[in-house]
Amino acid sequence: MTTAEQWIERLRLEEHPEGGYFRRTFQADHRAPVSTPAGPRYTLTSIHYLLTRRSPIGHWHLNRSDILHFHHHGAPITYHLLLPDGSHRTAVLGQDPDQGQLLTVAVPGGVWKASHLTHGDHGLISEAVAPGFDYADMTLARAGDLARLFPQHAELVRRYCRPSGLG
Repeated sequence: MTTAEQWIERLRLEEHPEGGYFRRTFQADHRAPVSTPAGPRYTLTSIHYLLTRRSPIGHWHLNRSDILHFHHHGAPITYHLLLPDGSHRTAVLGQDPDQGQLLTVAVPGGVWKASHLTHGDHGLISEAVAPGFDYADMTLARAGDLARLFPQHAELVRRYCRPSGLG
């Protein structure tokens, strides 16, 4: 069985600001960029993303683009989504549909998202982002600010906010 450290080495993954490890695997630089309110973006980008026992949380963040998440290997990953209407939704990305796990999870732009490894050594996924990912389009949550937006989910917000993002 391939370990988290082997995936990091084989896929040449680097630490991600939201937690876990990643590497961009595709950007549609063969197509004209699309115009967005924040400026031109690739039509599509993709990454490999890995959560590990050492880095088990993808901390709360918001993306402007739509993102598809695909599970590839390892333990399931639980996603927490805070929707603009204030509701909270969870989805488990994994390989066992009999346990309610999904092979693909779609997260629309404008939805706050956190993820965590439920158990095990690692969970390996890929993400496809349209329009393509740009760091300028991602907001890492500050716990106090996000808890004020979603007071009914304040404990959940604090549980998955990056410690340096405390507001």
